[in-house]
Amino acid sequence: MAISAPKGTRDFLPDEALFWQQFKATAAEVFGTYGYLPIETPALELTELFVRGIGEATDVVSKEMFTAISGENLKNWVENGRAPERKSRLSLRPEGTAGVVRAVVQHDLVPQGAAPAKLMYAGPMFRAENPQKGRQRQFNQVGVECLGAEEPTVDAEAIIMLMRFFQRVGIPSANMTLLLNSMGCEKCRPAYRDLVKAHLDAHSGELCDTCRTRAEINPLRAFDCKNESCAKVMEQAPKITDHLCDECKAHYETVKALLDGAGVAYVEDASLVRGLDYYTRTVFEVQTDAGLGSQNAIGGGGRYDKLAEEVGGRPTPGLGFALGFERCALALEALGVEMPQAQRLDLFVACVNDEMRAAAFGLVQAARDRGYKADMDHQHRSLKSQFKLADKLNAAKVAVLGPDEMAEGKCQLRDMASHEQLIIGFDEVVDTLGRALA
Repeated sequence: MAISAPKGTRDFLPDEALFWQQFKATAAEVFGTYGYLPIETPALELTELFVRGIGEATDVVSKEMFTAISGENLKNWVENGRAPERKSRLSLRPEGTAGVVRAVVQHDLVPQGAAPAKLMYAGPMFRAENPQKGRQRQFNQVGVECLGAEEPTVDAEAIIMLMRFFQRVGIPSANMTLLLNSMGCEKCRPAYRDLVKAHLDAHSGELCDTCRTRAEINPLRAFDCKNESCAKVMEQAPKITDHLCDECKAHYETVKALLDGAGVAYVEDASLVRGLDYYTRTVFEVQTDAGLGSQNAIGGGGRYDKLAEEVGGRPTPGLGFALGFERCALALEALGVEMPQAQRLDLFVACVNDEMRAAAFGLVQAARDRGYKADMDHQHRSLKSQFKLADKLNAAKVAVLGPDEMAEGKCQLRDMASHEQLIIGFDEVVDTLGRALA
């Protein structure tokens, strides 16, 4: 039986792989105008990084992480019952922020008093989820992190940048909804957390088992529950925006004022808490109505002013967001945006007979040396089949080398779109191709 890709993973065939490359390049261009620089961190990190950073009570850590065990450790566990020590366990990254913050702390990228570190990343993430449309076990994200600045201008700038990116790749503003909320800080959130816990305790009989557990560990996670009964309970829960301290309230109001000034529309959603424990103050999420069904979030993030301390660094405010490539691709497909075609040639060189192959090979190399995409038949096809191949490869021009024309130092150059055909000097093909493409 043929081996297939694991459940919840998929291959990027050439067209989609090319689109992923262009997607990343567009992100680098857009985010680069805001001062963001690339960073790459390992796909494997110490499990403890995610436990401390994301939160042990989150679904991501408690249910969805892939933990990696070496063959030797697995053998010891199975044969001798000795599980690897927790401090040495590795996990595939379920998200990008914790690893970037770890790198910033480890390499001291934000020395005391230094300018903020603005970083962007792109790559695969891994979660042991039930695969469905828009949700895979291996998926790709593009994200940014800004560490070292706590001003609300950073929050507003990141949100504006995210919306500009979505518009740049082809998702219209009319098809997106920006949700906004504040999670408060260590001064005001504990009291709010207690209010939510009291609300959950008062409605314990209406909650699922998971939310009853959440009430003891982290009551705010109940806002994420999709259980209909739990959702009804949480609709009546106290709102965080009614319990913000003066500093958090001022920060939130400034973020909204900056977005208003930039003409960025948003909807305040007091139930928006995001799925990870490290968030403080501003949180946001972008949803689309284009072809995603219930999995309609295409990006989001927020502020995490305590995360650097959680992973062993000095106090360093931070803010970031991530967006999902696969969900964006689904949204763009639903909107009728055409994906790029990986197979595209500037020039295909066809031979009337095998005696022309050496000349064809030389012409192909000359075109490539000038930066054009060029190819030829390598399987001794008939001339008719060579034209079919040129059409399949989306060739713009086809140079036909025949003995009679070549005896005069000439060849035919056919435009595959208009079917116009010229007889030109063999040595003029590359220059003529350049003028035609320009």
